[in-house]
Amino acid sequence: MIGVATLAPTREEVMRTGGEAHVPVLRDAVLRYLAPRKGGLYVDATVGPGGHAEAILEAISPEGRLIGVDRDPQALAFARRRLDRFGARAIFVHGDARRLPALLRELGISRVRGVLADLGVSSLQLDTVERGFSFRHDAPLDMRFDTSRGVTAAELLATLGEAELREILWRYGEERQAASIARAIVQQRARQPIRTTRELAALCERVAARHPWRIHPATRTFQALRIAVNRELDDLDALVEGAASVLEPEGRLVVIAFHSLEDRIVKHALRRLARGCVCPPELPACACGRQPAVRLLTRRAVRPAPEECAINPRARSARLRAAERIRTGTPEEVP
Repeated sequence: MIGVATLAPTREEVMRTGGEAHVPVLRDAVLRYLAPRKGGLYVDATVGPGGHAEAILEAISPEGRLIGVDRDPQALAFARRRLDRFGARAIFVHGDARRLPALLRELGISRVRGVLADLGVSSLQLDTVERGFSFRHDAPLDMRFDTSRGVTAAELLATLGEAELREILWRYGEERQAASIARAIVQQRARQPIRTTRELAALCERVAARHPWRIHPATRTFQALRIAVNRELDDLDALVEGAASVLEPEGRLVVIAFHSLEDRIVKHALRRLARGCVCPPELPACACGRQPAVRLLTRRAVRPAPEECAINPRARSARLRAAERIRTGTPEEVP
């Protein structure tokens, strides 16, 4: 394993985020599959608090550069402070990783040595109480990654119909009580709006009885709303394909997902890129002419060891997949 020193957050950052340090999930596995080279150019497409970015920058020192992308301005500010010691070798971009090829073109960059995408909500967002991602504390129901745009979770609860709410809770949260919770939301908002995390969590507790051996009854509802607010699954396959398209030959892509819906999309996108041909299986020969773009490095998702989960419980659901670029060409040539 590659040992990488971590830069402790400032006292202000620790106090602001509930007193917890930010531990990058599957850090050793990320370094093993990304295989960062000295002097290379890398992208952390969801830089978050900067833990993975710091490890990559350490590995590619003294001349390597890293571009950190994130939709969350607060996360970028945190990462900028954490990575300040790397100077101009750390570049920060406020943007959506699903537009990665376009974001890099704006920087005058067409190819990079490697891309990491750590999907989902970050520990910084979960621990910043006022963002409304967690039901552990009472806060406004916001849940936006980018607080400068988009609708909040409270606005979704206030405007969507019962059928739409039920579909979101079932599709994105796989919530078995989706119908009952959606009905209760509509009934409660007729009396008064649901504006805070505590109000929504209490509603879920009333509807879905809590058992000692189960997760909190609001867990899946909060996950579903967060995914809907941030459109996390929209064009996720395009994120994977776009990231693969900007890789140099033998460049590597590493993606970490945190629930089965994300992981399924990532898995299928990587397999399509590794297969190349998109012709119907009943055709006797390939007619599309598309060649494989990547070689899969992980046939199955890599999961954290029990030791890591004991140290960082949020790592329990992490699933890592990786691939290596095997052909050259312009980004547009990748399917």
